[in-house]
Amino acid sequence: MNLLPVGRDAVLAQVGSSAEAVGLAAWAREQGLARDVVPGADTVLLDGPVDRDRLPDVLASWRPGAVPEGPEVVVPVVYDGPDLDFLAEHWGCAPGEVLRRHLGVVYVSAFCGFAPGFAYLSGLPDDLADVPRLASPRTRVPAGSVALAGRWCGVYPQESPGGWRLLGRTDAVLWDVARAEPALLAPGTRVRFEDVT
Repeated sequence: MNLLPVGRDAVLAQVGSSAEAVGLAAWAREQGLARDVVPGADTVLLDGPVDRDRLPDVLASWRPGAVPEGPEVVVPVVYDGPDLDFLAEHWGCAPGEVLRRHLGVVYVSAFCGFAPGFAYLSGLPDDLADVPRLASPRTRVPAGSVALAGRWCGVYPQESPGGWRLLGRTDAVLWDVARAEPALLAPGTRVRFEDVT
């Protein structure tokens, strides 16, 4: 783990993977190490550490292990995305096999970014985790679009531009400020997709 100072009162911990970032963030919250703990792709921001002087020693006691099991959310999907044929060709399989492969993964929300409620979902196996983005992003991706790019899966919470490959769509509300936890897929959440095509 590498620690970097950020601003006046934060520390960025660099770890080896998104799974380690999810695990470290959950552990840091349990330990009450900082005012705010924010996981990233392979980092954890500790904003307002309780004891900055002791933080390196405390973090040195953390050991990577199994990602803690967060709550599970099932997201219903209509698989009719414009990039299904592209993904089938890219993965060397039939379009129906694309669905089977996507449905066969339990994803974990590693972190949120890009837009409120947009979760970067990790878990694609290595043989599927090389999905190229579009050469030129779409100017309009509908809210609820289920997409893949690189090693990530995500669901667009609102209409926006985007360059990810679109598999299908869901009616799930990804961001709702009236909920106790506005993000449906907050970091640590396990996510399964269900075919309702």
